Amino acid sequence: MSAHTIDIRIENEIASLPIDVLERYNVHGPRYTSYPTAPEWNDEFGADDLRSAFVEANRAQRRPVSLYFHIPFCEKLCWFCGCNVIINRDKAVSDPYLSRLKTEIGRFAASVAADRPTVQFHWGGGTPTYLTPEQMRDLYGHTAASFHIEPDAEIGLEVDPRVTTAEHIAAAAELGFNRVSMGVQDFDPKVQEAVNRNQTFDQTAATVAQSRSRGMASVNIDLMYGLPYQTIDSFRETVERVIELSPDRIALFNYAHVPSLRHAQNAFRRMPMPVGLEKFEIFRAAIERFTEAGYVFIGLDHFAKPGDEMALAQSDRSLRRNFQGYTTKAGSDLYAMGVSAISQIGRAFAQNYRDTGHYYERIDAGGLATMRGMWLSDDDVLRSAVIERLLCHCVLHTLEIEAEFGIDFAETFADSLEDLRAFERDGMVRISDDRIEVTPLGRLFIRNLAMPFDAYLRRRDPAAKPVFSKTL
Repeated sequence: MSAHTIDIRIENEIASLPIDVLERYNVHGPRYTSYPTAPEWNDEFGADDLRSAFVEANRAQRRPVSLYFHIPFCEKLCWFCGCNVIINRDKAVSDPYLSRLKTEIGRFAASVAADRPTVQFHWGGGTPTYLTPEQMRDLYGHTAASFHIEPDAEIGLEVDPRVTTAEHIAAAAELGFNRVSMGVQDFDPKVQEAVNRNQTFDQTAATVAQSRSRGMASVNIDLMYGLPYQTIDSFRETVERVIELSPDRIALFNYAHVPSLRHAQNAFRRMPMPVGLEKFEIFRAAIERFTEAGYVFIGLDHFAKPGDEMALAQSDRSLRRNFQGYTTKAGSDLYAMGVSAISQIGRAFAQNYRDTGHYYERIDAGGLATMRGMWLSDDDVLRSAVIERLLCHCVLHTLEIEAEFGIDFAETFADSLEDLRAFERDGMVRISDDRIEVTPLGRLFIRNLAMPFDAYLRRRDPAAKPVFSKTL
């Protein structure tokens, strides 16, 4: 490595990345949990539109169902958090919320044809284990009586090892949860103190062990780079501790510093934070160590053991992406409930109100809590497919796109292909007559590689205030 390049080893390939190339590609861009992205949605889309999407979903493809419940409560706020959360140590606050959520479940269930199976079910937050085991059983039982949950459904739960007890894990396993995902972010005590999340290795190890002993098929650990006081050496220690725990999947998230939107992040104003090259070096070192330990770098920010469903789904090109990130359940409609929850049903995106005041009001009035959304055009559907396959499979078979959508790929995406030539020269992508293939180096820049296909991004004023985080 020279003073002007960084050597990166990924999957036994070593690439030299010029620092000026790194700086050129470290731009603001979407994470593409949807296309079009949320800033393009509008508040003219309301409850009547969502009802129309319900009807169309039963009448058209009648796809399998994926369920998501948002449990927004936490006992304590982590300063880095970008999720929609409610901080309250008084657990009684969850009772009125669960009452409305169960009412919403009933309304959604009434809109789903009885013969449409539920193949995926996820509780996110917030902290779902803020609920008591008894509340978990009650909510799950209500849902199981309302939807047809398949025996082999993927049923996942986000947990916080600081508040999750052995009784929580036992109840989850008893109900049928087979996947758990837990936040860690960083094991360094100084970093934990800075971000207001004190969580010991022993707490995390105990939750992993309890999950394993209860037969959970997959354990995921979330990490975050770019936090205050992180260094390459300190984060290497965290990486080694995570490898010691041997999770099936690892998510290594890029901390998005947006204090104008997330006011709690202003707590970091006087703290040293890794940025630019230093932040990228933390990411690079983690990628190298995880892949050296046998994990497959899925791309973007995810790793999985070679035999994990995520790695297998990427290999056979069935991996997909939605608002929970990567998913192995292709071809399902996402029905999401709770405050801020986002549904993706057919050609419609719909998001609930973000605050309990409006959410309770709409549910109590006998309706749906839809705040905004969007109907997708034919062009949106086409570009969504292209972006998703590039992100998920790291290869795009252009002849398949042509046959599926009845287009000439080179003609339709002439501007996109021209933009990709710069990435090709930098060794991040290989372009041929029938495919666009992302190289191991390109997986680090996968968000950048998707951006040329984003018609809305192309029309956005470059001088306007950024609405997305930096890509690296």
